[in-house]
Amino acid sequence: MRCTRLRILGLDYGDKSIGVSVSDADNKIAFPLETIFRDKPESLKKSFRRLEEIIKEYSVNKIVLGYPKNMNNTEGERCEKTKEFERRLHNNFKKTEVVLWDERLSTSFSMRALHEGNASSEKISSSIDNLAAVYILQGYLDFCDRQNKQQT
Repeated sequence: MRCTRLRILGLDYGDKSIGVSVSDADNKIAFPLETIFRDKPESLKKSFRRLEEIIKEYSVNKIVLGYPKNMNNTEGERCEKTKEFERRLHNNFKKTEVVLWDERLSTSFSMRALHEGNASSEKISSSIDNLAAVYILQGYLDFCDRQNKQQT
């Protein structure tokens, strides 16, 4: 018999790709998983099929979706696209909770980390989205950990 713990998925949604990260079984640490690429921004069928496979494989019960607010806390066009993607996630994965999480600076932090690690431009372009997903998910996990500690 296989005992599983439910995990959390982190997503960095963009026009051409979706960065994907996953938590460990204790929901303490986020790990990069992959980047799902698509040919057209509006073409999400293959992306949803791959997300469904990941959700099943990792026993995911929650998705943390990066919400790209502007630095002045306003919501722009990217937020509207993200809300539409969130709606589609709800429709496709009805048993999976979806949480919007402020992702300001996640891409900047990811770029800085890759540059400081002397990553090649090819490595940066292939890693930026799933590393941003790690920053998004880790921020959420750390927040939940602080909340849990305050309640005890």
